[in-house]
Amino acid sequence: MKASIFLAITILTLVSCQTKQVSSEKTTSLPKIEESESDSLQYDLIIFDIKFDSFLAMQPSMEFYSQEYYENWNYQYVTEWSIRHDNPIRYGDFYQTRIDYEQSIDYGMELNYKLYYYFLFIEKEYGITLIRRAKTAM
Repeated sequence: MKASIFLAITILTLVSCQTKQVSSEKTTSLPKIEESESDSLQYDLIIFDIKFDSFLAMQPSMEFYSQEYYENWNYQYVTEWSIRHDNPIRYGDFYQTRIDYEQSIDYGMELNYKLYYYFLFIEKEYGITLIRRAKTAM
C-alpha cells in the first residue's frame, strides 16, 4: 500500500548528458529528476503530492542555506535511500525506486532545495528516519 502511494506521489527524472545537447533517451526509474530542454542544461524536480507544496511553503526560503549545504545533505540522503533500495528484504518495498543523483552534476539551487525538503517531507509525512541528525529548529 505504502509503495503504491509512494509511486503515485513521486516522479523525478534524471537524464544526464556530457554536452549541452539534450539526449532523446530518458531513464524510466522513479523518482525522477528531469532535464529541461533549453539553451543551457537545466534540471527540474517533479513531485506529485499535494501535501508537499504546503510543506515546502512552510520551510525557510531557498537562500536560508547554501547550495553546497543542500548538495551535501542530498548526497547523504540519496546514498541512504540507495542502500535501502538495494535491500528490500531488510527495509521493505517503500524504496522500490532508485534516485539517480550525482555529486558531480550541478542541478542548481532550486532543485537541491526542493530535493532536500522532499527528504525531510518523507521523514515527517511517513515517519521514516533516513538519516539520524542532531535536533534542529524547523
